[in-house]
Amino acid sequence: MNPASATIKISGRVQGVGFRYFCYRRGAACGLAGWVRNDPDGAVSILVEGDRADIEKYLEELKAGPPAAVVADVDVNWREFSGQHSSFEILM
Repeated sequence: MNPASATIKISGRVQGVGFRYFCYRRGAACGLAGWVRNDPDGAVSILVEGDRADIEKYLEELKAGPPAAVVADVDVNWREFSGQHSSFEILM
């Protein structure tokens, strides 16, 4: 395993279309931990930890998003793995 962590900001039509739930389901399915939340500026932010290859696979899924979403930009910042998260959750 190659542990990694990333913060991800996704912009476009990503609020009100089930995007957070999509991120949660796909993150858990990829065996990742962290959180997803809506931002006041209309974007969605994610903090994710796990194997780097799994995170890269997750990023490809996020670029497509759920059917009603329109992803305009995916900004990824790789960070040092902290191991602070043991599950994936949706923040309100």
